[in-house]
Amino acid sequence: MLRLSGAKMTQKFEIKPATISDVPLILSFIKDLAEYEKLAHEVVATEAILKKTLFGDNIHAEVIFGYLDDNPVAFALYFHNFSTFLGRPGIYLEDLFVKPEARGNGIGKKMLAYLANLAISRNCGRLEWWVLDWNETAINFYKRIGAKPMDEWTVFRVTDRELEVLAKS
Repeated sequence: MLRLSGAKMTQKFEIKPATISDVPLILSFIKDLAEYEKLAHEVVATEAILKKTLFGDNIHAEVIFGYLDDNPVAFALYFHNFSTFLGRPGIYLEDLFVKPEARGNGIGKKMLAYLANLAISRNCGRLEWWVLDWNETAINFYKRIGAKPMDEWTVFRVTDRELEVLAKS
């Protein structure tokens, strides 16, 4: 447990893994993040989809929440990937979002530290994520904590119709 000191009072901060009863909250954070990233039109996730993919028979990702005085103010969704060069798994952070009113209290760093500890405990070789190139605030934050941009890599993606066409080729 972390105690955050602000101008008003000392606040209690805890990180907890999500449970199936948190699915509505997970979807709410996903929508908040999408709104912040100006990508709300791309959200097609539903509670039913999240229940199946996060808590069903074949789990694809995990979620943690950051609670400030028992109020959820941050979330992170992550999953394992694998490095052939390291011969070890890694943790890929798909989303990290701290509500605007809770920013500036070290919560993002605590969420990343939790994931770094998780990666170490699971014998992972790395923790990695993407950041939108216009999000200078996040980029500067990540650089301050020692993250290095992978500028020599270009992300490619195949979705929707192109994914179906590729699958049939």
